[in-house]
Parts: sequence; C-alpha cells; structure tokens
Amino acid sequence: MRAVVLRGGKLEVRETDEPVPGPGELLIKPLSAAICASDVHYMDHPNSADRFKWDADRDTIMGHEFIGEVVGHGPDCSEDFPVGTRVTSLPIMIRHGEEPLVIGHNPDAPGAFGGLMLVSEMMARKVPDGVPNDSVALVDAFAVGEFYVRCSGIKPGELPLVIGAGAIGLSTVAALKARGVSPIVVSDYSDDRLAYAEKFGADILVNPSSRDPYEVWRETHRANDFHTTQVIFECVGRNGLLQNIVDSCEFMARAYVAGGWYDAGTIDCTAATHKGMTIQFGGGPLPQDWYGTLDAVADGRLDPSPSIGRIIGLDQVPDAIDQVRRGQGPPRVVVHPNPS
Repeated sequence: MRAVVLRGGKLEVRETDEPVPGPGELLIKPLSAAICASDVHYMDHPNSADRFKWDADRDTIMGHEFIGEVVGHGPDCSEDFPVGTRVTSLPIMIRHGEEPLVIGHNPDAPGAFGGLMLVSEMMARKVPDGVPNDSVALVDAFAVGEFYVRCSGIKPGELPLVIGAGAIGLSTVAALKARGVSPIVVSDYSDDRLAYAEKFGADILVNPSSRDPYEVWRETHRANDFHTTQVIFECVGRNGLLQNIVDSCEFMARAYVAGGWYDAGTIDCTAATHKGMTIQFGGGPLPQDWYGTLDAVADGRLDPSPSIGRIIGLDQVPDAIDQVRRGQGPPRVVVHPNPS
C-alpha cells in the first residue's frame, strides 16, 4: 500500500507492506487524519517514552488522529462493526500479552497516513451518520484541552490565561467556553492564530510583541472584580517559557502544562515555591476525556472544524510536518489519505 513512511529518521511517500489484522483487530481504510505536533516530537526525540517505540530500521506509519471505514476483520472479532462502518478510536492498540501500543508511534501499530491501518475492536467506536470525517479526526487534539481544563477544576468567576493559540490552545479555549468560563484571555505571537482562538470563544486576544499578557490579565481581573487565583494553561512547550511563567505569574497561581516539552530547559524551583505555585505536567487525555470529546462532536455540542486551515493528501504530509516543526502554518492540517 502507499503510505507516508518513517524510516531512518526520514519521511518518504512510497509503497510499504499492508497491515494484517490480528485477533480482535479491525482493518480500516483511513478517511481523514490530522497532523499533530507530537508527530514531530516522535521523530525528533525517538524513544522519549516507553510507550513511543521508534526503530530506525523498520517502516513506521504515523497518524494517530483519525477516522476510517472498516474493510476487514481479524480472528475473534464480533459482528458489531460490519464492513463499511465508520469508526474511530483512542490511538491505543491492545494485544493479549503485550504492553499497549500507541497507534502511529510504533512500527507494529501503523497509523492513518497510509492506505490501511489497524484498530483494536475493544477501543473502536462507531461514528453516527452525518458527523463530518474531518471533525472526528480532530477529537484527539480537542480531548487534550478537555483533560487539562477538567483537571484544573476552573469554574465561572475564575479568569484563565491561555498561552498559545495552536491546536492545544484552541482545544483549551473550547473546553473553557463549554464550562461557561468568561472572559478568556489568550496570548500568542501570531495574529492569525489569535483569530482562530476568537472563533472558539476567546474574549481578550493579546500579542506579547505589543502588550504584556500578564498585565492584560491583571487589568481584566480588576475590571471584573474577581477575587480568585490565577489559572494559566501553557499550550506551547518552548524552551524557557515555563520559567517565564514562574517569573510573571501571580501568587498562588495554578499552571497546567499542556505543551510538548522535550527541550524546555529548567525552572527556578525556589521562585516557584515562594509564589506557592501549583504546576501540573502531562498525563492526558484519559479515556473519559477522549470519548467524551467524541460524544460532544457527534452530538453537535463541539465543532472543532474552524481550527482546520489546510486539507492535503499523502504527498504533502512530509512538508506539512516540517512546517509544524518550524512552528508555522495553521493550527490544524487535515490529511485525506485515500482520495475519494
């Protein structure tokens, strides 16, 4: 089959072996997939976590945000997902006697940037008729923001500062808006990305090249007569940014670190201690966030499609991933692996 193949640290579009479904696995034809910053992290920081397996001598097909059509079944599958059913899944493969595999981040769990892929039947969910493929492909990213906002326990009457208006920043704004939190302050150096944030419900947009977002937060806090502690959602993951948060935040601030941190430097723990900060790193999304976000998209309570800035085919994926590596391009790039 034709796929975007990672081998030896490089991407190329070429023929590779078709996956064969094992016991309890569905063979699906990807209909829509999304490029994620974690694709870049997987390539640039191989084996950074036990669950992300990277083998330079084997073909790996990335793409962990997807929807597909069932085209075959492995042994021991039920009749719950007939051929032609549209399905999606939390990007985890479950195989008897093995540790769970992350789809698209393991050569033994091929992802959606190809003609065919595998999904564990126990993890799969049917997608109702009428729900757009591209919206379902964005569930994984929007589940990330849902996880961090849920963990923060933020409620109306508290004032959030969202740093970064990329895919995760937008998902955070959407999750805040769904909880009735307002106003929402969003900071990003890109005016284009700030415009995307406004589509999802951001109230106050700040470009740090023009204004200090922390000062804007303070002004907004005073203007609304809030008496709650500062809640910060870090959605960038750039070296030095977390220390900037420690230096700039309010006393007793709560910071939720959603950015992809692989070369982020260090923080002054003493300064964070003196401010009484709470800092939470990683950990999600959990299944309740992922499948809850899927339900919200299916029910029409969440429309992630305004984050899509570009739709491409397989041939454009290597360049698009490189653009993400440079921090360029729209928040979400969607891939149609199998042109209709």
